[in-house]
Amino acid sequence: VRLEGRDLPTVKRLVVKVGTASLVGSDNAVSSKKLSKIALDVADVWSQGHECVLVSSGAIASGLAPLGLRERPRRLPPLQAAAAVGQSRLMAEYTRAFAQRSVLIAQVLLTEDDFARRRQFVNAQRTFEHLFAARVVPIVNENDTVATEEITFGDNDRLAALVAIMVKADLLILLSDVDGIYTRRPGLDGSQFVPEVPEGLLVEATGPRSPVGSGGMASKIEAAGLATSAGIPTIVANAAQNEVLPRLLAGESLGTWIPARGQKRPAREAWMAFASSPRGRVYVDQGAQQAVRDGGKSLLMAGVIRVRGNFGAGDPIEVVGPDGNVFARGITRFSSRELADRSIARHSSIGTIRNGARPRYSEVIHRDHLALIGQGRSEIDPEMMR
Repeated sequence: VRLEGRDLPTVKRLVVKVGTASLVGSDNAVSSKKLSKIALDVADVWSQGHECVLVSSGAIASGLAPLGLRERPRRLPPLQAAAAVGQSRLMAEYTRAFAQRSVLIAQVLLTEDDFARRRQFVNAQRTFEHLFAARVVPIVNENDTVATEEITFGDNDRLAALVAIMVKADLLILLSDVDGIYTRRPGLDGSQFVPEVPEGLLVEATGPRSPVGSGGMASKIEAAGLATSAGIPTIVANAAQNEVLPRLLAGESLGTWIPARGQKRPAREAWMAFASSPRGRVYVDQGAQQAVRDGGKSLLMAGVIRVRGNFGAGDPIEVVGPDGNVFARGITRFSSRELADRSIARHSSIGTIRNGARPRYSEVIHRDHLALIGQGRSEIDPEMMR
């Protein structure tokens, strides 16, 4: 579908994210009316044959009133308590709303660790596939009751992008309480609506957050950058629009369109490039960068000139070129301690090191466990975050 410059792909599978601000009413509590509207839209596109994951915030907001709180707490323990109380209430509302359309739902709670660790990532992928096969709508939220710093991550925007990569979605839709992305905060002098985000466009993504949410337009821009660099186009639109999801999938030009900046990749490569959480970095010389980036070669020990971080063999790490940009990620065969050993770094074939023992591998990262990610920045221009 191509309408007004949008190159909308054939959408078999999509991820829809709705934030707290789009679910709460004037009393800062989750509104049954607003939640039911989201459920109706998702059920409509589901009935049209589109497999859909709903990433929903709102657990903390749902737990505030029962705990006698008016605003989102700043400290972690009361935040987690509110999430623990509110998550069951939120899912009860979704169960009721989807049941009106005879749609079965499932709760999926994830943390950053589920994306960082390969085994957990694959297990979550399999769960999603079984849910799709069983015609069940997965409703995803961050597992706030056990998360630590993750609880502050962008009101689930980044989580939605990572889920889109995990399930190999064709489209990511970020629903907000504004019509899309503006060049400045809506209402300020000179603020203009942005129907499409071209590369390099400067957008001011600032402004106060909701008293019950943790996101904002900056987190949506960041999430869109992550998804689009993984080959998944993204739309930022207003959740309050009538039948917003069916209209978007019909090609109607609502919200802000952010086209894909890269190509989709095989699942393992996509995980290494975008979903894994690097435990450290290795800095390489020009020859190593050319061999890896242009020649499709493994990263050899001889090319490593510096190490940063504390990681072990089997951990995901970033590879940084002489210009200071990250250009690849991969699974290291050596720990940071081994790589930092100058005697090792001087030998391309490793040689006889430490009492004559020869390590098994000469590659720091084998090419089968390495993914290129562009010239250090595959996201939208960081100026847009200011």
